[in-house]
Amino acid sequence: MVSDSSLKPWQERYAKKVRTADDAMESVRSGDRIFIGSGCAEPQGLVHALTNRANKIWGTEIIHIMTLGVAPYTEEKWTENFRHNAFFIGPNVREAVAEGRADYTPVFLSEVARLFHTGRVPIDVALVQVTPPDEHGFCSFGVSVDVVKPAADNAELVIAQVNRQMPRTLGDSFIHVDDIDMLVEKEEPIMESVPPPADDVAKSIGRNIGKLVEDGATLQMGIGTIPDAVLDSLMDKKDLGVHTEMFSDGMKRLVDAGVITCHKKTLHKDKVIASFCMGTRNLYDFVDNNPFVEFHPNEYTNDPFIIAQNEKMVSINSALQVDITGQVCADSLGWMFYSGIGGQLDFVRGAARSKGGKPIIALPSTAKEGTVSRITPMLSEGAGVVTTRGDVHYIVTEWGVAYLHGKNIRERALALINIAHPKFRKELMAAAKKMNWVPEDQPDIPEEGGIYPEELETTQKFEGGLTVFFRPIKPTDETLEKDLLYSLSQDSIAKRFFAPLKSWSREEVARYVNIDYTETMAIVGMVKEGEREIEVAVGRYILNRATGMAEVAYLVRDDYQGKGIGKFLVKYLARIARANGVRGFIAETLGDNLKAQRMMYKLGYKVETELVDGNMRLVVHFQKEAQ
Repeated sequence: MVSDSSLKPWQERYAKKVRTADDAMESVRSGDRIFIGSGCAEPQGLVHALTNRANKIWGTEIIHIMTLGVAPYTEEKWTENFRHNAFFIGPNVREAVAEGRADYTPVFLSEVARLFHTGRVPIDVALVQVTPPDEHGFCSFGVSVDVVKPAADNAELVIAQVNRQMPRTLGDSFIHVDDIDMLVEKEEPIMESVPPPADDVAKSIGRNIGKLVEDGATLQMGIGTIPDAVLDSLMDKKDLGVHTEMFSDGMKRLVDAGVITCHKKTLHKDKVIASFCMGTRNLYDFVDNNPFVEFHPNEYTNDPFIIAQNEKMVSINSALQVDITGQVCADSLGWMFYSGIGGQLDFVRGAARSKGGKPIIALPSTAKEGTVSRITPMLSEGAGVVTTRGDVHYIVTEWGVAYLHGKNIRERALALINIAHPKFRKELMAAAKKMNWVPEDQPDIPEEGGIYPEELETTQKFEGGLTVFFRPIKPTDETLEKDLLYSLSQDSIAKRFFAPLKSWSREEVARYVNIDYTETMAIVGMVKEGEREIEVAVGRYILNRATGMAEVAYLVRDDYQGKGIGKFLVKYLARIARANGVRGFIAETLGDNLKAQRMMYKLGYKVETELVDGNMRLVVHFQKEAQ
């Protein structure tokens, strides 16, 4: 039977629930498990009032994910009164966890709500922050819906700080006043978070990641200098979407620029999907009552099966350390717990299962002002694996991109050593050889040169709309180079190697792909076939320092010949060589290989020819133009 009181307007029921913060805390009992709202939505007024009651309660447990506000309950003097349990460790509780005065629960962010729903982690009291109610009596959780809504849904007692400065976010972000037990009206500014400006390392990482993001992709990323640098690198993209945990000022800038439109999304088309936002008041004003942005709990936003429904899903997450087999540590520094599992693996697995998806792990190559390599032979003692070898796809540093998924340990080690800081590559290679992960005869990276010249990457279109990506060869190209060599016809092999070769040893192929980019330069032409990249052409020159001249050679896969690829490749090598101070090219061809001979003349420089043992020797002088 419905009571008379339930028929009264919600405003009357609201008024009866209003308390002061101190009065509301009187309901907290010893032994309670208390949930505190997340991020910038931490109800600071309630937290202070809870601490004021510390001398009257004992043995309470406080749980939350990262909060940016005060955390007085972690102070040593309150050890008998409060014990914090962090589901994600923020700076304000890190010291307490490290000193053993607080606990850490490693858990996927997508699964926190299930702990509440099932009662495996029962909540006695939820301290949350909300907007004032709308005309129907619904309050919005504002800038943090994440795990806050599930906590409030399952708490025995919900105490809400009602703050007029909290933006009213839309989506699955509401709670009715009838579901709140006590209301504390306290207006105060919502906390803001502004990452420091990006340094050169962050900008380089941002550019490297930006190259992986295609038009129409859907993004997930966090806060910090690297995510902001990535976002700054995307200003030339079109129709990006967002399905993320955190919506940031950097993403808002892309919305303002017309880059983020969500028009191409395959799930929640024309909507930004997020679970919380952290940033400036400008960001909070943008999301306030904005139907373009929907907030949902993490059990939805972080569900890998939901994430995977977004085609071209790109997840970008950070790491503290990566070993050369691809294990990613993101929550601890050795045995010291630093942050948390969070949503990294949720989005790695979701993006991996997305059509055209790309899970990306980003990190600077060094730590401690360049004295420590973050790419290591093995993880530090006590370090935990957040993203496993089997889950990892892309690793990005300021030195480049390593793609690891489906690669063997040798290929992984070489790829990661190639994007480590150059001063650590020799010792990483030595460690890999010691553990028999790469062959003992694997060429070391040269002490001079050896830095991948990213600026030489270029894309060209050829006959029939064929798009070829040209870039310098990498030590990780062994398999690609081998596949190209074994694809050649005997005629192509004879024209390039002057002999009917049947095989190439691994050592030979390794020498081809390990170059110094100074005395030896090699450019490969790459074509995408489905989700696979294949090498269809390669050109190289080797400099003789004594003469200043360089021997040049090139080859194109048979089924890609006659499209102009070889002509472009030789001209591009000549341009690179001239810029590096090379005086000219020397090319040797079979006497009847008129096509290759004509190629040297097409460079536009004076060519001298000489017949040597039946082969034609052509000398191209860059300083002398053809008459």
